Amino acid sequence: MQSSRTHPANGPLALLRAEFDGTHDVWRSALGGVCVAGPEAARAVMGNRHAAVADTSDFYQNRHGVFGPRSAQVAIGRAARDLIRRHLDARRQDLPGLVAEQLAPHSEWPDAGNLLVLRHLRDVLLNGDAPADLHTTVEAIVARAVLAGARRRHPAPSRLFFRRRALRALHTEVCARQSRLRQLGGVGEPRDLVDVVAAGGGPTADPRDLVEVYLSFLFAVVGSIGFALGWAVHLLGTHPDRAAAEPSWTVREALRLWPVAWLFARTPSREQELGGTHVTPHDRLIVCSYLVHRHPAHWERPDEFVPQRWAEGVPDGAYLPFGLGPHTCAGATVTVRLLEDLVGLLTRDWRVSVTHDGGGPQVGPALAPPRFTTVLSPNDGCPGRR
Repeated sequence: MQSSRTHPANGPLALLRAEFDGTHDVWRSALGGVCVAGPEAARAVMGNRHAAVADTSDFYQNRHGVFGPRSAQVAIGRAARDLIRRHLDARRQDLPGLVAEQLAPHSEWPDAGNLLVLRHLRDVLLNGDAPADLHTTVEAIVARAVLAGARRRHPAPSRLFFRRRALRALHTEVCARQSRLRQLGGVGEPRDLVDVVAAGGGPTADPRDLVEVYLSFLFAVVGSIGFALGWAVHLLGTHPDRAAAEPSWTVREALRLWPVAWLFARTPSREQELGGTHVTPHDRLIVCSYLVHRHPAHWERPDEFVPQRWAEGVPDGAYLPFGLGPHTCAGATVTVRLLEDLVGLLTRDWRVSVTHDGGGPQVGPALAPPRFTTVLSPNDGCPGRR
């Protein structure tokens, strides 16, 4: 069976992988923090049932710390999830044509996955009545800051100038939405995620904070979903004998092997023992879902792509691709649904082949796939065939 190991020669992922011996679940890492790789310790930190770590949010971080209050986080998360679900229900029939148009006969990844998600969820990110130049700005943000390696392709002065211009454009739009909320005394069903953050934050929220929340959505929707799709396609193309697996198994296994959100940082709230390691509020805990998902005591053949393992229901104790506890990704359910729909289309309607140079993942705040080319060949009689 082909191994799914494509680790980079250096960098934080390779360092943590080298430090992990499969026995010690918590240790002081050369990265400068305390790494947590054991499922039990990871769930204790992420679930935080006993207030062992300072409360924080992986999604609502901003320049001041964390956007709040918690009630606003919950309202925004619920409204965003409902908005995306309605859109997926209404546009599900568009997916076969979109896959044929965007990915066939060949496509360059991981950008192809990000751009397909951008195309499919464009109206969720920004409704059609929004200013045309703002649509252009959002697409430019994706090109310059969301796609894997995008930041390295632009010099620092150019990035700074663009960031200021983009933030100013989004700030203007958020202020306009807040003004509309005040005039109308609230709105009904949100038209897009700008409406979601403006309504959830309330008319008195700092628009600069709401812009940062919106950008978090942009990165999560286009970046995280696109990268997760890229990993699934990469694994299918390099393991053609696994193409007949249930789409849900393939998606779960891709998220297990290559969780896009692979590191979660937390701060201990008090001195305590964690997995045999003494930690204090001066320490930085690094929960590494990548290692949790490959822990040899909890997974058979942990480094191999085995979607069939999900047929018997692997315990969730060693699986946390979207985090855990009160700050679990609010959009996890709709994310998985879209991924399963796309993987199902690809395995039903197309034969998928992948060529790549053997490079490893692109490691940053998100764990992005290596660059590869995919060729789609229509199955006889498939709906995607033209």
